[in-house]
Parts: sequence; structure tokens; C-alpha cells
Amino acid sequence: MNAPEISAIDPDWTRERKAGRGWDPSRSLLKSIRDYQNARGALAWATRRFAVLRHRWWSIVTGADIPINSAIGGGLLIPHPNGIVVHPHATIGCNCLIFQQVTVGATERGVPVIGGHVDIGAGAKVIGPVTIGDHARIGANAVVLIDVPPHGVIVGNPGRLVLPKGG
Repeated sequence: MNAPEISAIDPDWTRERKAGRGWDPSRSLLKSIRDYQNARGALAWATRRFAVLRHRWWSIVTGADIPINSAIGGGLLIPHPNGIVVHPHATIGCNCLIFQQVTVGATERGVPVIGGHVDIGAGAKVIGPVTIGDHARIGANAVVLIDVPPHGVIVGNPGRLVLPKGG
């Protein structure tokens, strides 16, 4: 029996929620980003300033370079945030999973647009004006320089599409 498919449209905010008061650097980093982006009201300036300080701290602790104003959909999971680099103008959809040492970077031609519920394996590089379709999977250490269709699987350097099992 297959597990239900995770949505590529509706964010699952429980994926970003800290479980208790324990040490959880990746979710703390994401919380600082969300607090900055969602600050409203009379004290928004204070909330943003405090969020910036927390973001700097958690960026150092995690070793991740994810800009505080990134366009990231809800439900992002970064279980091992060390070495993750995201270009400030890149777009990441909701419910994605990004492992350590991943780079989402630009070229002079543009930046990546990553769809919803995309899994990106450790060490993968997504470079330039590429579009990654919803529910795609990018293998560990893959270098993605081409568009990936929805439900596509890409592996290797340079990245090449492979058929998913049963496809």
C-alpha cells in the first residue's frame, strides 16, 4: 500500500514546528525566517530586528546560507542544514525536503524555480534558470542544469532524467 502523496500546493506547517523545547537548529533557523517575513502590526520593526539577530545566530550554528527574505513555501524540511546555500532570488515550493550541502544557485541567465514537494539529495546542485516540477526527486550529488518534469527523477553529473520505478 502506498503512502498518501504529500501536497505540492498546500503547505504542511507541522513539518516546520519544533517538537518540544529541545535543540532543533534547522527548525529554529526556519522560524527566524518565518518570523521576519510574517511580522505585522505596530511592533513589526522590533519583531523583524529580533528575527534578524536570531537568523544570524542560527545561520552560524547550522552553517546554512538561506537569506532571510527567501521565497520558500511552507513545510520545508532541512534535517541536516549544514552547507545549504540558497540564492536570494530562487523560489522553493512548499513541503520540500533539502539535505546537507545542497546549492540552489544562479547563473547570469537566471535562478531556479523549485516546485512543491521536491526532494533534493545531499550535495546536489541546482544551478541557473531551471524549473523543477512538483514531486520531483534529485539524487545525491546530482548537478541539475536542465528542467525536470513533475514526478521526474534526476541523477548524475551532469544531471540526467531516469524513469521512476514502474514508469
